[in-house]
Amino acid sequence: MSVTLETSEQQNTRPAAPQAETSVGERLQSETTAVRLKIHWPSARKTLNTDQKRQAAVTFDADTKSVSASKKLIDTSHPAYRALTSVKTQATEYWKSNTLPYTEPGMRLIRRSDVPTFDVHMTSVRAEMAEAVQQLEQHYDELISQARERLGDLFDPSDYDSNLSDQFGIEWDYPSCNPPEYLLRVSPQLYYSECARVQQRFDEAARIAEQAFAEELEQLVRHLSERLCGEEDGSPKVFRDTAVTNLLEFFDRFQRLNIHSDEQLDRLVADARQIVSSVRPQQLREKTDVRQRVASELTRVEASLDGWMTDRPRRSILRRAR
Repeated sequence: MSVTLETSEQQNTRPAAPQAETSVGERLQSETTAVRLKIHWPSARKTLNTDQKRQAAVTFDADTKSVSASKKLIDTSHPAYRALTSVKTQATEYWKSNTLPYTEPGMRLIRRSDVPTFDVHMTSVRAEMAEAVQQLEQHYDELISQARERLGDLFDPSDYDSNLSDQFGIEWDYPSCNPPEYLLRVSPQLYYSECARVQQRFDEAARIAEQAFAEELEQLVRHLSERLCGEEDGSPKVFRDTAVTNLLEFFDRFQRLNIHSDEQLDRLVADARQIVSSVRPQQLREKTDVRQRVASELTRVEASLDGWMTDRPRRSILRRAR
């Protein structure tokens, strides 16, 4: 019997055993966590009660069961209310622009490295909302008085809560997407079955993210291309700077959130970015040759995007079969 001994150097240079390739969904699961945003916001309208709907139906000689009516409780165009709405919009847009879609309603995926920054920003937004609520409270009696005049007999003091701070608010949390650990002790088979189900959700989330990015890029590219190619009264269409800046913002967001799940989509985004980043809005207005060149190149990108999305269902099937 012969025994062959390997030196440590030979052992280190020996090829490692091949490892299973990590799927996009698995990578997405390892790099992100779920974040849920909850905004408490009272309705500015209230459905009329049965007697009020009956009166409304009589006015139009209609069947009560066929009438649906509501009353507007507060003037939402008041500057104080609009300021509060602006904070709400800011919170929602920040949540969406810094996360990826997920399959569960009300939940999105955020990179784990971005959680501290997200938490700090949302804490600041929550403080802004609390301040905006205080400003609204200063005008609340005035708004109620206006509602009494507008609503007439439909006015009901009980529709108005005296404590606005309990009506408006922002909350967020980071719910786990994984099955609970105790399930492994109770039923390993069920636990691993749940793990597989969660993995399918992340695979689907990756597909949804791809689709969302592609659709947004196509919409932005088409809008700018139409502005550059089209004419109104024989003159080039006028376009706002946002037709360009919105694309630039998309490129930055794509770079931050890209999960690199599709090389062709990455190339299409890179092509569009190179085209748009090389020009300024004023150049597109003043220089016909630049305008025509950019329009032609964007049309090419748009056509490639259309082809990518048309072919996508087949590529998705092939990817899952691997």
